[in-house]
Amino acid sequence: MIVNIQCIRKSYTYSPILCSSGDKKKKDKKKKKGEKEEKEKDKKKGPSKAAVNAMKEALAKMKEEEERAKREEEERQRRLEELEAQRQEQERLEAERKEKKKQKDKERKERLKKEGKLLTKAQKEARARAEATLRALQAQGVEVPSKDAMPKKKPVYSDKRKKKPTAHTPEEEESEDEEDNKDSSNKMTTNKAGKEPSSESSSESDSDDDRSKEERLYDKAKRRIEKRRQENMKNINFDKLRAPVVCVLGHVDTGKTKILDKLRHTHVQDGEAGGITQQIGATNVPLETILEQAKMVKNFDKENVKVPGMLIIDTPGHESFSNLRNRGSSLCDIAILVVDIMHGLEPQTIESINLLKEKKCPFIVALNKIDRLYDWKKSPDTDIVATLKKQKKNTKDEFDERAKAVIVEFAQEGLNAALFYENKDPRTFVSLVPTSAHSGDGMGNLIALLVELTQTMLARRLAHCDELRAQVMEVKALPGMGTTIDVILINGCLREGETIIVPGVDGPIVTQIRGLLLPPPLKELRVKNPYEKHKEVSTAQGVKILGKDLEKTLAGLPLLVAHKEDEIPVLRDELIRELKQTLNAIKLEEKGVYVQASTLGSLEALLEFLRTSKVPYAGINIGPVHKKDVMKASTMLEHDPQYAVILAFDVKIERDSQELADSLGVRIFSAEIIYHLFDAFTKYREDYKKQKQDEFKHIAVFPCKLRILPQFIFNSRDPIVMGVTVEAGVLRTGTPVCVPSKGFVDIGIVTGIEINHKSVDSAKKGQEICVKIEPIPGEAPKMYGRHFEAVDIIVSKITRQSIDALKNWFRDEMQKSDWQLIMELKKTFEII
Repeated sequence: MIVNIQCIRKSYTYSPILCSSGDKKKKDKKKKKGEKEEKEKDKKKGPSKAAVNAMKEALAKMKEEEERAKREEEERQRRLEELEAQRQEQERLEAERKEKKKQKDKERKERLKKEGKLLTKAQKEARARAEATLRALQAQGVEVPSKDAMPKKKPVYSDKRKKKPTAHTPEEEESEDEEDNKDSSNKMTTNKAGKEPSSESSSESDSDDDRSKEERLYDKAKRRIEKRRQENMKNINFDKLRAPVVCVLGHVDTGKTKILDKLRHTHVQDGEAGGITQQIGATNVPLETILEQAKMVKNFDKENVKVPGMLIIDTPGHESFSNLRNRGSSLCDIAILVVDIMHGLEPQTIESINLLKEKKCPFIVALNKIDRLYDWKKSPDTDIVATLKKQKKNTKDEFDERAKAVIVEFAQEGLNAALFYENKDPRTFVSLVPTSAHSGDGMGNLIALLVELTQTMLARRLAHCDELRAQVMEVKALPGMGTTIDVILINGCLREGETIIVPGVDGPIVTQIRGLLLPPPLKELRVKNPYEKHKEVSTAQGVKILGKDLEKTLAGLPLLVAHKEDEIPVLRDELIRELKQTLNAIKLEEKGVYVQASTLGSLEALLEFLRTSKVPYAGINIGPVHKKDVMKASTMLEHDPQYAVILAFDVKIERDSQELADSLGVRIFSAEIIYHLFDAFTKYREDYKKQKQDEFKHIAVFPCKLRILPQFIFNSRDPIVMGVTVEAGVLRTGTPVCVPSKGFVDIGIVTGIEINHKSVDSAKKGQEICVKIEPIPGEAPKMYGRHFEAVDIIVSKITRQSIDALKNWFRDEMQKSDWQLIMELKKTFEII
């Protein structure tokens, strides 16, 4: 009966499932069919989930980058506002100080005037003249007149004052009124008595006049300069365009200079030291060359080229020259970013992109070295689009693949990029132009695109303006010419004989233009050429200026022109403000090397390298190494001999300077390639450090803590041989050891270390080793079991001298945990 009930239950429980099993199978079939259809739809619809996720990640990265850039921009704006507020506060305080001083002087003069003690040179002369006149009149028997003669004499002084250009000042009128009042109230009777006060007041007004004259002339000149600038900005001619300044940027060895060489048919790159650009160069490309280069480009309107030419600035690509790239890009209108198609975006390429973003400078990308694509067939005289179509399928496929990879890398940097012939919106998409500086492919398209973009997108920026805008790029001494400055003239005009104000290390330098030199068209400004002399140079040009006192000129700051002499103080003050910011960046240390270079750009690059390498510099100079430079560097022999070094980059070392350096013990490192100089100095530092390590190895004691293994005591005395575990630090041969718990018992010196029956020089934390400890010479040998036990911890015996030696010469061999152990042992040994 029980079995039947179970059977009934079973049938009751499972009967619905049995009934609906057929329906379920039908539903499953339908479900599977629906899923298949959905999958097929998904495939038709678009990318996979992985692709969507990748796109989301890319978008998230872009968003993060944008937020970071926004935060950095806000921080930069905040810093600028703070600096501006500080500057305004300083100006206010300075104005208050001047006003107080002026008021104090005025009060002092008034007080002395009341007491009758104010006798300046002019007053004494006036008094002497008055007395002489009086004596002459009395000698002739003329009666001394009373107050009636006063009006006749006063115009004499007023006439004299009228001859001066600044006669009618408020102070003078006030002093004249005071004088008239005094005359009328006092009712003077003698000529002498009448002349003295008038002479005093006139000389007083003159002295006041002299002081206010300078201030008034300064304000007048300032107003004139501002008015001229405003008029120049109003009179901008939008129909006439100047030559655009084009900056070439990119990683080292991507072919920047080679592209320019192909454009101007020169070989500048071959003449560079090691084939590496180490200075900024400027090339003027005339209109004829542009039309010649772009003749094969389809859809290029040769008749409507408005720009008169181009000024192309070539910058170094090495990381140490980021300061030069910064200076170059700060004044360019449009940039060419050179990217190696075989390598994509490299570190300095990304740095250049960030620089261009920061300066908000438009740019196009030269996708260089396409001739390295497998089986590439060159055709420099045809349009690059047609050349690409002519290539074999495998070459074209490789180009497409590499171009897409570069576009993806640009997307990771937050930029939209497209090949120039597919780019319908140049304002939001960066144009990629495939080029080969080696074969010449695509060079015409690059120039044509530059012309098209500059005269459409940058028409307002390139509009002709008479307002001077010029920047000093390089300072270099040339044989037969003295020190010259390379200037990029962007707007305005420079003329021979004009007074210029340029920034200098010791303050603004005021000098006259003695000569304006231009390289021939398509020739580099920095390469030695038969320069062409000009009386006048207009925009946009790279010009070399000859003049006096240019040795201490600072590159990277503007050049100003004073049209009249009274404008010089105003323009000097303008430059001083900018100079303070630049000079604050070059901070010298008390101890450090002496750095010398041919140009300020190279000097800054060297200083940047030293800063990143944490090498201090105590002195800088531009030009050849003289005896005085060696003497300055030799002062380090007393303070720190490792810094008694001169790093001379691309400069001449005079024979007597070298002889003096050898006799004093000053090392001079000289090289034409910046990398070679870096390598030589780095090797010197390593050798010096090794020498010092050998010298201090007996003093330097590395910290360690050892625990005794009591089951491995092989010899208990002279020498002690036993097994230990390194609990902390590093144990090295030659380390003196002791037991702090037994009253700092000196056990001896570790003379041997073995691991698995193999001798080693050192043992690290966690290793079980066998050590041989010999007694300290002259001391009684210590014994295991009597002087120390198995429970005692053995430590290395450190001293103040050993810690200093570790800090100075063995810092690289120490870990953070080792320094922590040093701190612990210092407390144990009570070392201050």
